[in-house]
Amino acid sequence: MRVLVTGGAGFLGSHLCDELVAHGHTVVCLDDLSTGRRANIAHLGTSARFRSIEASVLDPLEIEGSFDGVVHLASPASPPAYLAKPIFTLRTGSEGTRNVLDFAHAKSARFVFASTSEVYGDPLVHPQREDYWGNVNPAGPRAVYDEAKRYAEALTAAYRTSCGTNTGIVRIFNTYGPRMRPGDGRVVSNFIDQALKYKPLTVFGDGTQTRSLCYVDDMVRGLLAMLESDEAGPINLGNPVELSILELAELVLEVAGSPSRIELQPLPQDDPTRRRPDITRARKQLGWNPQVPLREGIARTIEWHVNGLSRMSRKAVPGPAVSAGISIRPVSPRTADTTVEEANTP
Repeated sequence: MRVLVTGGAGFLGSHLCDELVAHGHTVVCLDDLSTGRRANIAHLGTSARFRSIEASVLDPLEIEGSFDGVVHLASPASPPAYLAKPIFTLRTGSEGTRNVLDFAHAKSARFVFASTSEVYGDPLVHPQREDYWGNVNPAGPRAVYDEAKRYAEALTAAYRTSCGTNTGIVRIFNTYGPRMRPGDGRVVSNFIDQALKYKPLTVFGDGTQTRSLCYVDDMVRGLLAMLESDEAGPINLGNPVELSILELAELVLEVAGSPSRIELQPLPQDDPTRRRPDITRARKQLGWNPQVPLREGIARTIEWHVNGLSRMSRKAVPGPAVSAGISIRPVSPRTADTTVEEANTP
């Protein structure tokens, strides 16, 4: 296949590019580098099957040649990123998605839109199924991201029903792993960055709010499965193992071997209190199930961050985590972790 990945230099997009190239596909990565990084895809520059284009989806796409698939990931994803650029975020979800849909339709390519669990807002139904319409504040601070994605879902569905475009929608729940920017505002990267720098781990509210965290390798497998199918969706992609923010903070501290303390701060407006996907559709229609246990994924992610701090320390004065020689505790298959199958056993 020849596949276009918008937002391909971002956290998730770069991992998807890796996997596509590894499977022998030809990839064109399009990214305006507003939140993506060249470093995420630099290692692919030597591959004859990979091409990178620095451009914005806000402009009509003009890329020569045929395409079999388009995966549309372009959008600010972390709260600080989309709150800093609210109009840009809304335009990316609306105008940008339309430009990419027009491109996919013109190329007769399969189009996969990466939506988000944020379309459910602060859910009143738990776990969240795809037929739940959500509880979203359309004028709240998070609405610039939530409503951009909700509009883009409607646009994607309209192209399928009105234009015959082969489209599919996935709703991505919290995903983590290597290449997330340290302290980018998402909970796992924030906790790891704070733990490795011996800073207090910032927990908002009382820490009882929950998240369900999917390792990036599993998420990429889900995206590929959707790309290779003809499913319209929406289909939830995420790990249904649910834990509280306090439990996550304690796990990060334990695996990192960090002496940092936990510090409570007020809960931001419209922050979801519970988040867990029902992935029945993904299992039945895509044959997909997450496989990486949380503790193992956290250990891999911490190791990547530690290596990044080590690289920085060779260019500057070492920070406390580097100079102290912080080490990751070995992964235990049975401690503070539950497999997906166990979590769904009555």
